Amino acid sequence: MFGRLGAPEIILILVVIILLFGAKKLPDMARSLGKSARILKSEAKAMKEEGKSSDSASAAPPEPPAQRTIQAAPGDVSSSRPVNEPTDTTQR
Repeated sequence: MFGRLGAPEIILILVVIILLFGAKKLPDMARSLGKSARILKSEAKAMKEEGKSSDSASAAPPEPPAQRTIQAAPGDVSSSRPVNEPTDTTQR
């Protein structure tokens, strides 16, 4: 029933979206969605690297976390902000 979406159905869906949100807001929405995806990707990469480094350095004493800067978009200096990483105080 809903498994087959052809070109007319997709065009109809796009027309409804444009009517609901307006043509002026769609580029802004797409831009903010792209920024969010970039931030999510960079945070996931940082978590993977942190997991690998914690496995190899589990016997070493913990170092204070370095301050990182998260940028929303490449070259967008106005929206970058320094972030303090939360510290894990639990002992294993």
